[in-house]
Amino acid sequence: MTVLAVIPARGGSKGVPAKNLASVRGVPLVARAVRESLAAPLVTDVVVSTDDPEIAAVARGAGAEVVLRPAAIAGDTATSEAAVLHAMDAFEAMRGAPVDVVLLVQCTSPFLTREDVEGVAAAVIEGGADSAVTVAPFHGFVWRERNPQENAGEPSIGAQRVGGSTTLLVDTAATSGYGVNHDASFRPRRQDRPQDFLETGAAYAMAATGFREAGHRFFGRTALVQTDPARVLEVDDPHDLARARALAPLLDAPALPAREDVDAVVLDFDGTQTDDRVYIDAEGRETVAVHRGDGLGIAHLRTSGLALLILSTEQNPVVAARARKLKIPVLHGIDRKDLALKQWCEEQGIAPERVLYVGNDVNDLPCFDLAGWPVAVASAHGSVRAAARAVTTTPGGEGAIREIASWLLGPTLNTPATSHNSPEQ
Repeated sequence: MTVLAVIPARGGSKGVPAKNLASVRGVPLVARAVRESLAAPLVTDVVVSTDDPEIAAVARGAGAEVVLRPAAIAGDTATSEAAVLHAMDAFEAMRGAPVDVVLLVQCTSPFLTREDVEGVAAAVIEGGADSAVTVAPFHGFVWRERNPQENAGEPSIGAQRVGGSTTLLVDTAATSGYGVNHDASFRPRRQDRPQDFLETGAAYAMAATGFREAGHRFFGRTALVQTDPARVLEVDDPHDLARARALAPLLDAPALPAREDVDAVVLDFDGTQTDDRVYIDAEGRETVAVHRGDGLGIAHLRTSGLALLILSTEQNPVVAARARKLKIPVLHGIDRKDLALKQWCEEQGIAPERVLYVGNDVNDLPCFDLAGWPVAVASAHGSVRAAARAVTTTPGGEGAIREIASWLLGPTLNTPATSHNSPEQ
C-alpha cells in the first residue's frame, strides 16, 4: 500500500515573507513538517509540492522528494487540493504505481506531531473512514457579526476604547451580533454543552480514489482525530511566528545532535567560549578567561574529523591567540557573520544544514537561520535561546563547548588518553 504525504509549500507569502522557510527552534517550517511525516510509520512516501528552489533544497535536505508545482497552481488563489492532486499525478508518473491513501500535511502548523500524521492515516487505513482531519476540543462561545445589509436601518456593532482596550459593543435588541454555536439568551455550563471541535489545519488523510472523485478533502465518512489543544497554532502572520518561537522550547521534544548529524562546528567566541566579561589593565590591554574543559572538547572535535571554525565579530588579538592555541581557523572582525559563514561553507564544500553553530547573542541569529543545528549556551540572550534547536545546560565560558562535544562524541570524550600527551587545551 502506498501512503503518500503531500506537503504544499509555495514560495509566495504575503503575511510572512518566505514563511515556509521561517525557522522555529532552528528548523524551517517545511523541514519540521517533513520530519514528522517521515516519522509516521504508516506513511510510505513524503513529497513537498513547491515552486521555490530554496524550499525544494531544504525539503530534499530533510529527506522528502520534491514535485515542482506549475505557476498556474502556485498563486494566492490556488487551493491545497489542486496542489495535492498535481503531486499525486506526478508521483504516480514517477513510480508507475497508484497512491492508495493521500495525506495533506500543512507546514504552517509548527507543532504538528508524527502522532497527528499517523492518526489521520490510521483512521483511513485501519478505521474505515473515507477522510480524516485533526481536531482539538473547543469550548468557546462563537459570535458572528450579522451582515449590515441583513439589518437595514438598524444599528450595527461598534467598537470603542474603554480603559485602554477596544471593547466590542453588541446591540442585542437589533441582533446585529448573534451566537453561532449557542443561543445567546441561554448560557449552559461547559459540562452541559455538546463537545465542539476546532479544525487544527495540521493534517488530513483521504482515500485516494474518493479524493479524486470528490476533488475535496472531506467526503464520505470523515473521522475526527483529536490532538492536544495546546499545540494548535497556524502561522499566518508575524505575530503567529513570534508565538511559535516562544512556545517551541515548551512544546518541542528535547533533541540533541549526534556526530552523524553534523559535518562542521562553528563557534562564536565572546559569551560562548568566555563568560562575556573583559578584563582591562591600566594600559588598556584586554584579557578574557576561557575554560580548559572547552579546550579539551575542541581538541577531540578536531581529531574526530569535523571541520571547525571560530567566527567572531570582534577584531581582537585574544581571539586569534586562542584559535592558534586550539589549532583551528578563525574569522574575526566580521560584520555580517551569516555571509561569512555561507562563504566558508561554500569554500569547504559543507552544506549549511550540516553545520552546528554555537552562539549567545542577537548578532548570532542570522547564522542561526542558516545553520542546520543552531545551539545556544545556557547564558545566551532569551531570543537566542528561543531560536536555538538545542540549548546547553552550561553557561558560556564554563564548559559549554565541552558539553556540546560530549553530545557529538559521547563516551569517547570521557575516555582517558592512552599516551602522556594530552590534547591541546
